Amino acid sequence: MTMGGVDEGRLARKFWNKFKNEFVFIMYSPFFVSLASGTLKSDTFLNCVAQDVHFLKAFAHSYELAEECADDEEDKCAIRKLRKRVKHKLLTLDSLVREWGFELPEECITNNATLKYTDFLLATASGKVEGEKVLGKIETPFEKTKVAAYTIGAISPCLRLFAFITKEIQPLLDPNDSSHIYKKWVEYYCSETFEESTAQTEELLDKLSVSLTGEELDIIEKLYHQAVKLDVDFYSAQPMVQPTVVPLSWVKDPVEGQLTVFCDFDLTCTAFDSSAILAEIAIVTSQKADPDQSESKLIRMSSADLRNTWGVLSTKYTEEHEQCIDSIMPSEAVGKFDYEGLCEALKQLGEFERKINSRVVESGVLKGLNLEDIKRTGQLLMLQDGCRGFFQKIVKCGNYKTDVHVLSYCWSGDLIRSAFSSGDPNMLKVHSNELVYEESISTGDLIKNLESPLEKRQVFNDIVKDRRNNDQNLTIYIGGSLGDLLCLLEADIGIVIGSSSSLRRLGQQFGVSFVPLFSGLVEKQKELTNGGSFTWNRMSGTLYTVSSWAEIQAFVLGS
Repeated sequence: MTMGGVDEGRLARKFWNKFKNEFVFIMYSPFFVSLASGTLKSDTFLNCVAQDVHFLKAFAHSYELAEECADDEEDKCAIRKLRKRVKHKLLTLDSLVREWGFELPEECITNNATLKYTDFLLATASGKVEGEKVLGKIETPFEKTKVAAYTIGAISPCLRLFAFITKEIQPLLDPNDSSHIYKKWVEYYCSETFEESTAQTEELLDKLSVSLTGEELDIIEKLYHQAVKLDVDFYSAQPMVQPTVVPLSWVKDPVEGQLTVFCDFDLTCTAFDSSAILAEIAIVTSQKADPDQSESKLIRMSSADLRNTWGVLSTKYTEEHEQCIDSIMPSEAVGKFDYEGLCEALKQLGEFERKINSRVVESGVLKGLNLEDIKRTGQLLMLQDGCRGFFQKIVKCGNYKTDVHVLSYCWSGDLIRSAFSSGDPNMLKVHSNELVYEESISTGDLIKNLESPLEKRQVFNDIVKDRRNNDQNLTIYIGGSLGDLLCLLEADIGIVIGSSSSLRRLGQQFGVSFVPLFSGLVEKQKELTNGGSFTWNRMSGTLYTVSSWAEIQAFVLGS
């Protein structure tokens, strides 16, 4: 262990893991989606690449200052080698760009986004951050050594960005297609040489940080994060002179268009299943209940009995759910997309869910829940990273009239509304089951509004039925469980988040295709450029997969 409490050799990786979702906003930018499709206008590409001159000069000067600050000869040598690589690229940039098949413009004016990054980098390498006292006062030779680590911390995310994005793009390239004009550029940044340079920079950051305190490591993290944000700003600011499929809020008419977003709740938005959360509230609050319950009050089980009962219900649900899925799973894949066959299979899943809800009501485990306890838990509920922020931003989106709905099997709509309210009860509309209350205390009964995939589909269709004839309207459904499958297919754009193996297995058996969202957007960009227009085809049998809410936000709203 190092002084900062970080495993040796792990600092750069820790920062990367913490902030990698923000790199997604760069990958999903109009610039990179168009570049990955091979349709980016060459003028736009060259305008961006020409800024490398200013970046490389700033990197070279920053490495020079870092070398002066380092006190170990081995560290100085490592920094010197990195600086030589940068200076070599600066000298050979013209010929390198010609190898890619382009010519740099004769003049290269620094744009504002470039200036912000280079000013930040040079300020860091000089021992300060412009406008802030993040680094403190650098006076002694020992304090100067910290500046070398700070500088490398501000440089390394820029290198990792190219290594990351080009490795995402490369698998999408057809090795036999010579028409993709940016293939050589992608191959350059996917090369072992560039990866080696990136890795050496990150290893150097780890080595320079070994003797730093926790507070000083926090400073490097702030600098790393600031560099990431400046990278996002740089690529978001690239001027685009062509129509693009991202962000989605650009696609439709801003006056006539309406975006309707639907979302599941359990394990799509939440980190934990809401049924278990409600059961835990019941168990915990039962321990605090009045032991001398009068006849006028709802009689509750003891916390021990509640926990045992819930354990039995949970175990039976898991076992029977697996058996139900096995029973509806075709022995062989049907080949082409079979929506009607899928509907028939999911009818059986609906019957199973109804049986489970009846069993829960009969057990009494939800009896005695206090409405205020549920609301308070909802406000503190842990949601998936980026989920709550996405919905807060989508309802304020000025490019569209937006309508947001949550469709869930959850037993308590109040839990969902509290999780998203943030002081705004109208932020989204909730469609779910509801607990029955007497004077804010649950009777243990349920108002059963949504218990099957077909009921979810019915609610979905009732909401959108008057909008489907207007081609300016778009519907998105975001889900991650079997109960979402029909709605995902009915929406113009169905986005699958999470790792439900049962959803994918059943879908694939009925001919549903699961396509990573980024690669799907690259194909759509090709359609848009080649044909001048494209459509999102509902009921096509194609769903798009993501690994984070950052991808959804980057796609729909941009950075």
